[in-house]
Amino acid sequence: MSFNLANKSFEERAQIEAEKARLFEMWQSNLGKAKGEAARLISEKPRRKGKWAEWVRAELESMSPPEYASMVRSEVNKMMAAANNSR
Repeated sequence: MSFNLANKSFEERAQIEAEKARLFEMWQSNLGKAKGEAARLISEKPRRKGKWAEWVRAELESMSPPEYASMVRSEVNKMMAAANNSR
């Protein structure tokens, strides 16, 4: 399978570009909400202790659309990395 867009038909390239535009628009309009949701998940860590990671996984699986859940997962990872680096 080729990932070179030059090897794709015009229709396939247009479809790929439309999907990229849709995802970028979704990202722009939901980034603040995803950061807030990530902060909420992280704030539960002291209370949930050893079960926190399992609980976060379940929370992420219940989110939709999957692209939004992916954004929240990414923000959780960024915030956890920042917290670990500041120690």
